[in-house]
Amino acid sequence: MVVVDIVIAALGVAGLWLATSARIIKQYERGLVFRFGRLRSGVRGPGLAMITPVVDRLRKVNMQIVTMPVPAQEGITRDNVTVRVDAVVYFNVLDPARAIVNVQDYDFAVAQVAQTSLRSIIGKSDLDDLLSNREKLNQGLEVMIDNPALNWGIHIDRVEIKDVALPETMKRSMSRQAEAERERRARVISADGELQASEKLSLAAGRMADTPGALQLRLLETVVEVAAEKNSTLVLPFPVELLRFVEKLPAADRERLPAPLRDALPRKTGS
Repeated sequence: MVVVDIVIAALGVAGLWLATSARIIKQYERGLVFRFGRLRSGVRGPGLAMITPVVDRLRKVNMQIVTMPVPAQEGITRDNVTVRVDAVVYFNVLDPARAIVNVQDYDFAVAQVAQTSLRSIIGKSDLDDLLSNREKLNQGLEVMIDNPALNWGIHIDRVEIKDVALPETMKRSMSRQAEAERERRARVISADGELQASEKLSLAAGRMADTPGALQLRLLETVVEVAAEKNSTLVLPFPVELLRFVEKLPAADRERLPAPLRDALPRKTGS
């Protein structure tokens, strides 16, 4: 009985030791073991990790990409416009040992560097750059945050400016500016159209002046168009040149002329 009790006690102690020394590290985590406060060499990978109870302490580090929103920062641009800009930072841990040993709280440290860098980039940029050249600003902001983060074993994957909030007065001014620009373009297009039309009319008038018959034909077309309209009345004296021109037309073409013009023609009588 004594032996059985000893065995049971030994198994109990072994089970307790196993329960207190076994640790499970997930696939996206890495483990650091501190023995009496001193970091042991080697990083524990995912799976089952055994430590010595009491003397060892396991610290798990998340290696996933973290999405950190940067609160809106207010600043004055290089062209003296007050704006509020917010952003988002994507980062992950590259070196678990440096992330735990070199900085007290790497999440808080990255957040503070991101805020100060965002305020700095606002002061160095014009309003037009913040509104239309965000890709270049994102790259500059990423470099500014990544420089100190490398010393902490942190990799900045991407930084993006989310929104640029402008004062209401600036919004109204930009709206008026855009409206004036659209009106200017409309006037320029209309003026170009009138210029092209005048050039074409001038060319057509020159050709008609060189060819009197073309001018007479144009007058006839106008008469026909006006006569074809319903409830239209056309009163105008017929020029002698027009009557002489029409007299030379074949009989079939003269029958298609408007009745007033056809009646004004002299009748041909037999000899």
